[in-house]
Amino acid sequence: MIALEKRPQPSRAWAMATPVAAVLATMIAGGVLFVALGKDPLAAIETIFWEPLFGEFSFYYRPQLLVKGAPLVLIAIGLSLGFRAGIWNIGAEGQYIMGAITGAGVALAFYPMEAWYIFPLMVIAGALGGWIWAMIPAVLRVKFGTNEILVSLMLVYVAEQLLASMSLGLLKNPEGYGFPGSRNLQQYPSAYNADLIEGSGMHWGVVAALIAVIFAYVLLNRHMLGFHIRLTGEAPKAARFAGVRPARLVLFCLGTSGALAGLAGLFEVSGPSGQISIDFNAGYGFTAIIVAFLGRLHPVGILLAGLLMALTYIGGDIAQSQMGLPAAAIQVFQGMLLFFLLAFDILTNFRIRFGKAEVA
Repeated sequence: MIALEKRPQPSRAWAMATPVAAVLATMIAGGVLFVALGKDPLAAIETIFWEPLFGEFSFYYRPQLLVKGAPLVLIAIGLSLGFRAGIWNIGAEGQYIMGAITGAGVALAFYPMEAWYIFPLMVIAGALGGWIWAMIPAVLRVKFGTNEILVSLMLVYVAEQLLASMSLGLLKNPEGYGFPGSRNLQQYPSAYNADLIEGSGMHWGVVAALIAVIFAYVLLNRHMLGFHIRLTGEAPKAARFAGVRPARLVLFCLGTSGALAGLAGLFEVSGPSGQISIDFNAGYGFTAIIVAFLGRLHPVGILLAGLLMALTYIGGDIAQSQMGLPAAAIQVFQGMLLFFLLAFDILTNFRIRFGKAEVA
């Protein structure tokens, strides 16, 4: 008989080992998946994890780690604050889209004027767009007790329809020969989020992600609000006795995660992506959920997990081009990380007991 026995205290050793075990299990299960697809599993794993860092063209791929990792870290930091308090924002993808739309809208409203204040206004608009979109499930939960999981998730599909509408309508490039999509902001100097150091991948989105990591660490470890967030997630009844106001916490956590997701969208549309298009959203908002849990909801852990997930994005693209792996296989490979993480996470609070089944 195999049984789970609850530990008196969560195991710190398993809490630290779980992400590593999840990555190793993902590699093994991914290898089985690649064999089923008729590919060499060792070659596929090497291509995904080794090629971007130490391969022949690593000089090009390494800066992409920052480009791909920055939006994941920025979004995951915001999500982690809510997750720690038991507030589940699953709609960061929609907030990411709205931040991109509002930020690009400001840039295109000023086009072709050149001025130093255009990009700062875009940053404010991007954060505000994501914040407003996150406030919808926040206010509905506070006022009417609705489930923020369902509301935030459904708003993703609304945001996707708005994205398509803007690409085909209000923000469509009048000089684009009828093709959907806005003007390319990379060709608009006042709105372009260029590399701060040429060829390094270090743009303002990376800087914002690093600031968010520091901010979250200080908030959770040195501020009373961070204590309230942790206390609410670990002991809701004790939080109420300690004077925590649940409504205020919901508004803060959802609003902050929405603003950070909106910033991620703004930095992406003004930099690597360059324009509003129908297929602008790349799933960063959903992948950031994996990053948040893989990083154990800790700011430094999220930073490392974001870089790891960015590595799978880049390595996955290389594997698609060099080995002919389908994009869906790479997405399954990334999804396995979360499933194995949740599976191994059980061992943090429970231990496995083996014994003989009792006879009735």
